[in-house]
Amino acid sequence: MPTRTRARSINDHQELALSSLAMIAPFATHDEGESGGFHAPSITDFFPPPILFEGTPFEFNRIQLVRLLVALVLVVVMVIAARRAKLVPDRFQNVIEMLLDFVRVNVAEEILGKERARKYVPLLTTIFFAILAFNITGIIPGINIAGTALIGLPVVLALWVYVMYLGAGVKAHGVGGFLKASLFPPGVPWFMYVLLTPIEFLTVFIIRPATLAIRLMANMVAGHLMLVLCFSATQYFIFEAAPAMKAFGALTFTAGFAMTLFEAFVAALQAYIFVVLTAVYISLSVEEEH
Repeated sequence: MPTRTRARSINDHQELALSSLAMIAPFATHDEGESGGFHAPSITDFFPPPILFEGTPFEFNRIQLVRLLVALVLVVVMVIAARRAKLVPDRFQNVIEMLLDFVRVNVAEEILGKERARKYVPLLTTIFFAILAFNITGIIPGINIAGTALIGLPVVLALWVYVMYLGAGVKAHGVGGFLKASLFPPGVPWFMYVLLTPIEFLTVFIIRPATLAIRLMANMVAGHLMLVLCFSATQYFIFEAAPAMKAFGALTFTAGFAMTLFEAFVAALQAYIFVVLTAVYISLSVEEEH
């Protein structure tokens, strides 16, 4: 095949792929002038218009409002749980204590050891509850979007973890000792460091925080996309489609309900994965060999 023809074919495939991605991008919306028909998802709902202070550096939009409300609710819940703590706990206290013990025992002590875990339990607990709360808003009616569905919040959390595990390593070994332990794995022939040291540098200083943020955001975006597709299709089939196609609305509604349950599971799973990786990174930083 001639080079020009092959390039044209590649361009055609790329345009087709891009148009397909545009059709399945997050959250279905449509312009105010449009009406009727099934409206394909659009990326615009992850960048909602400002609610306050439009055109200024302090713009305040719907996702920021969701994050603020979640943070306030989380603080209120924890304050109430602390003030209502009893020797014989009720159901509410049992749930909170179960989650606290889960992070302390199954994450912190399991990975870091009992002695070292005491120092990092507050960090790990805060991260777990925050991510769980921000994630779960994606399935709450009326909110319908996770606070972690935009990269800003995941980046802040990942940078927090980044600073903590670097600080833990430097405190444990000193700057030189931490760099040596991180970039020059023991027991390796010296000439292999030419290959291994750049890889270790990318892993420790770039890939770890980047993957923490991207993994969290990508899962929330994907879950939101699937929910919107299912329920947008349900609305279309039931209220706008031809009578012969209305039965498909029951199918898409069932799929949407199943995806809601699955998204609740993913919200908890991503909080767990994030906090486990945080504990692992801290453990790798303070250990002599890793």
